[in-house]
Amino acid sequence: MRFGAAGALLEQATPPNLVEIIQQHRATICFTAPTAYRAMLKAIAAGADLSSLRAAVSAGETLPAPVYEEWIARTGKPMLDGIGATEMLHIFISNRFDDHRPACTGRPVTGYEARIVDDAGNERPRGKVGFLAVRGPTGCRYLADSRQAKYVKNGWNLTGDSFWQDEEGRFHFAARSDDMIISAGYNIAGPEVEAALLSHTDVAECAVIGAADEERGMIVEAHVVLAKGRTGDERQAKTLQDHVKATIAPYKYPRRIVFIEALPKTQTGKIQRFRLRKEPTP
Repeated sequence: MRFGAAGALLEQATPPNLVEIIQQHRATICFTAPTAYRAMLKAIAAGADLSSLRAAVSAGETLPAPVYEEWIARTGKPMLDGIGATEMLHIFISNRFDDHRPACTGRPVTGYEARIVDDAGNERPRGKVGFLAVRGPTGCRYLADSRQAKYVKNGWNLTGDSFWQDEEGRFHFAARSDDMIISAGYNIAGPEVEAALLSHTDVAECAVIGAADEERGMIVEAHVVLAKGRTGDERQAKTLQDHVKATIAPYKYPRRIVFIEALPKTQTGKIQRFRLRKEPTP
């Protein structure tokens, strides 16, 4: 809007409505969640014309590498991931048109600084997971929210996300700090397991949470929506578990797989993992 662009806003932000409005208004840039992009990819395969888009921006939650890779392979257009926060009033890390890659959130936006720190606020070595700290020209916190008493430390905003930084300075999302799964002493990031599952053709959608377990403290529990025509039985579960073991570190595989018809989501397509934690496992 600052540069005179027109905006098309959706009253009901479902993927089918999103596809329709892009075709109707010949939109050039789209902002939506990764789950909506998966639905859009299916619409493209079914004949939808989204050729007007010159860029896709992923928002709301981390962008799985399989979604990024399939979008570029099918459309030839870039998909950009980034992170902002309500408290920062602005996006502060992002990929660029000339610098984007899978499973990467990018570099700090001009005017902002970011680093990975430990519990004491000390910067972590490159490649090590820690807490994301950011500072810049914007920032605030909720005064009536006890959870945010320590949101700002020494001038740095602690976003509640766990990240790691590579040797070239790019930031990579691991998990929400309170979503890290600690199983038998291992720290496991749910999004990494989700990306491994999504790379299997039998998986349409999935969400990974930590489930209580007497022996291991927690286990990785995957809630999976299968592709059309697939059956959610023990054999299918074993196939997906073996696939994850072969794709990432074997100890990260989901020890329990729950097959469901649909994942709980917000109106904008963001997966509500907290609802999966509250619902009893079948």
